Amino acid sequence: MPIAEDEINIPHSYSLLLVLITMEIAALQAFCKVVQTGSFTRAAEALGTHKARLSRTISQLERELGARLLERTTRSLSLTEVGRDFHRDALAILSAVEDARLTVAKAQAEPRGTLRLTCGVEFGMLAVHGWINRYLALYPQMNVEAEITGRLVDVVHEGFDLAIRVGPLRDSTLVSRRLGQMRYAIYAAPSYLSKHGEPETPGDLHHHEHLSFSPSSTSTAWRLSRDGTHHSVTLRARYRVSNIFALRDAAVAGLGVALLPRIIGDPEVAQERLTLILPGWTRAEVPISAVYPSARYRAPKVKAFIDLAEAALASIED
Repeated sequence: MPIAEDEINIPHSYSLLLVLITMEIAALQAFCKVVQTGSFTRAAEALGTHKARLSRTISQLERELGARLLERTTRSLSLTEVGRDFHRDALAILSAVEDARLTVAKAQAEPRGTLRLTCGVEFGMLAVHGWINRYLALYPQMNVEAEITGRLVDVVHEGFDLAIRVGPLRDSTLVSRRLGQMRYAIYAAPSYLSKHGEPETPGDLHHHEHLSFSPSSTSTAWRLSRDGTHHSVTLRARYRVSNIFALRDAAVAGLGVALLPRIIGDPEVAQERLTLILPGWTRAEVPISAVYPSARYRAPKVKAFIDLAEAALASIED
């Protein structure tokens, strides 16, 4: 017995996909860029088009869907409830298109295109910006868009290929790859040591001025270890600061002893602005990881950056 058309119950998501298939990918990309940037003006600049043209594209998209996707005011843009669902599905469609392109890109020996990555501010300045410079020099067909920020970026929904994270990772649907670890050592300026002497054991640290990356309290515990031996030293910091560069500069100025990442301390030792003290005594290492949507690692552009970062960290650890 034939089924009447009005008896067919097609789920909303399938109906939406049928509509999406008929739309131009460029319209989906335009919509997602507006959502990502939060502005027609910024989205138009990013896409290399005019604001008026972009607005017409989104309006046409809304007419085809028969639904308003964005709430527009003179000061802000926000997604409607339907717009949030559409944005989620649009990202999935664009990801599928990107996967299809990756199948072809895998055959290419050299990465090309645009890599969108994000990382924290301090580690971005410590390491990632240097990796980006090297990456661009190695791969002339590549462009990079980097967001170096203190906020935790939603890699998938904001359209990033890759994030570099320092510290334990939160539970996530993203794939992660450990690149290496942040190693630490204890440093002081030669001018400071000439006045106060050089400590020979962790216990000697009690008699020294301390610089601390610990702004939350006046006392700081350094939990140090070497060759399986552990020593906890509770210190009163002369200077507490939440910026690692300020901490380094205070140490270079001879204001006290500092526990610094090797990635920032060792170059100062090479320039004789700092001296490594209590060799081998260090705090626990902090993991450094790359996280990315599962499909992205197949892209040569992502794999090349991860390999470069891993090699850079390995060279520091040697």
